[in-house]
Amino acid sequence: MTQEIALTLIVIGLTLVAFMREWAPPDVLALTILCLLVALGLVGMDSMAKVFSNEAPLTIAALFVIGGALEKSGAVNQIGRLLEKNINGGVRTSIFAFSLVATFFSAWMNNTAIVAILMPAVLGFARSKNIAASKLLIPLSYSSILGGCCTLIGTSTNLLVNGTLRDMNLVPMTMFELAPVGVPLAIAGVAYMTIFGPKLLPARSSITGSLEIDFRVVPLHHLLISEGSEMIGQKLFDTALGSKEAGIHVLEIRRRGARLMLPLSEVTVEKNDRFLVALHRRKGGAAKAQELFAKIGAQELSTVDGIVSELVLPYESSLVGKTLAASDFRQRYNCVVLAVHRNGLNITSSMAELPLDHGDTLLVITAVNNLISLKETRDFVLTDTPDAKPEDGAENAECIKSIKISWAVLIGVVLTVSMTDLLSRMNVGVVSIPIHYVSVVGALSLLWLRILTPREAYASIDWQVLLMLYGLLGLGMAMQGSGTAEWLAKGLVDMTRHHVSPAILPYVMLWVVYLFTSLLTEVLSNNATAVMLVPIVVGLAQELGVDFRPFIITITIAASCAFALPMGYQTHMMVYGPGGYKFSDYLRIGIPLNIIVWIVSCLIIPLIWKF
Repeated sequence: MTQEIALTLIVIGLTLVAFMREWAPPDVLALTILCLLVALGLVGMDSMAKVFSNEAPLTIAALFVIGGALEKSGAVNQIGRLLEKNINGGVRTSIFAFSLVATFFSAWMNNTAIVAILMPAVLGFARSKNIAASKLLIPLSYSSILGGCCTLIGTSTNLLVNGTLRDMNLVPMTMFELAPVGVPLAIAGVAYMTIFGPKLLPARSSITGSLEIDFRVVPLHHLLISEGSEMIGQKLFDTALGSKEAGIHVLEIRRRGARLMLPLSEVTVEKNDRFLVALHRRKGGAAKAQELFAKIGAQELSTVDGIVSELVLPYESSLVGKTLAASDFRQRYNCVVLAVHRNGLNITSSMAELPLDHGDTLLVITAVNNLISLKETRDFVLTDTPDAKPEDGAENAECIKSIKISWAVLIGVVLTVSMTDLLSRMNVGVVSIPIHYVSVVGALSLLWLRILTPREAYASIDWQVLLMLYGLLGLGMAMQGSGTAEWLAKGLVDMTRHHVSPAILPYVMLWVVYLFTSLLTEVLSNNATAVMLVPIVVGLAQELGVDFRPFIITITIAASCAFALPMGYQTHMMVYGPGGYKFSDYLRIGIPLNIIVWIVSCLIIPLIWKF
């Protein structure tokens, strides 16, 4: 073992611990690792710039824009609402229908976006049919992963592996190269969830149900503090309006036409202050509106529709690591938090100083018309669909036009990449056009056609994912350049060769590689897992004297198929709170699915991609 190999192994170990312990956000960790590799001399100063020439992040950014156009147009949301209205069967039929839709769309769009779009429809359907949402949400998350394994653009992991192959001067994957294994996996996975899901999945309430909140619709009252009110000059918390025991929640205070951005504990009531309040208490017993207003000398100006809703914090939320108090949550988002759901527990006291984490579900009271603003912040995944504005004929026609153009652009990207690649392989004089170029052209066409504005296009890109990918690419470069990948591959082969006959050694190694990748991606970023293993399995194939392709396909599939732990994939954490799940729920239904996918993959891959 050389000094360079030893240093690389130490960095890999630090990377694994840092990601598992979540010492910092993934993008910060990845870029820090890149700088550390350069500082240690494992990646040259000049080579560092090559990381940013990789096509994968550019392709992913362009596809985020195209996916953003589909999301904005409501193409997927309309399908979800259509299912919500027309499915009349039981749990098994519902699982099958929503899983099928999620699987199809996630083959072309970002998995996280698909779950975020469909989750409100699934929850609304579950409420209307009196079905436990926990029966449907895990299948929604799992299906989005299975669909992403069917095409090159299905997940960022697929594109990252493809970009790494190009950097290593190896033959990249085609658009539908993964389909021969991805489609059977999707069929097997959806069948498993449809047949066994009703028995294995818990019938558990969401945070709203577990806190016995029966009425989600709450009227919000606009109040004017009259001149003779007894509250004038008093601290708000010393008045009847500051009594949380009576179920009184202050969402907003306006003074002289402007919102008052002070914590409620610092507010002294003045004449003509305007309050927006909700009267809501678990299990009932909240103050009576008219009696309260008469008592405090407040004039009711109007009421608006409010709702008790659940907001899920995604990885990229700006609230992660902050407390409700430090973030000025009420003033910033026009919401009052009733409870925080985390790791299967409902936290209803001392919430103000609790640091928030991704996957937390906040139970809030807010105005129905505020849901649109909450969605636009991108700090939350909504579990209720914002009310769409009434559309006249012209607006509806424009919406249909946007849907058609968005789908046409995506289909155009897929067909251009697929057909030019096929024709170039047939030696008919057509040059294969790379996916990163076609994707950028597709994204630009949406801007020129005004389907998206530049601001909307930038907002649709998950910059954290892109920066993380750039940082992780340096790790793969270091493993290859230092000889670490070759050293690990040789050691793995030598260790196994003494126990297995040469004829079946490649097949055994394929099963081992899949299992190792699957275990690693359950606790580590799927992209980090793929980047680290690509150079290792290429070296492994060379050591065995076989084609590297079967091993590349294996880690591409295995790096995405994490079903056993809630932290294994971001979409699992998105449904964790709204489904009222516990850690053990994922183990019970996820481990069998991991085994099914492992067996099906390792049986099919050697048949399609020969050693």
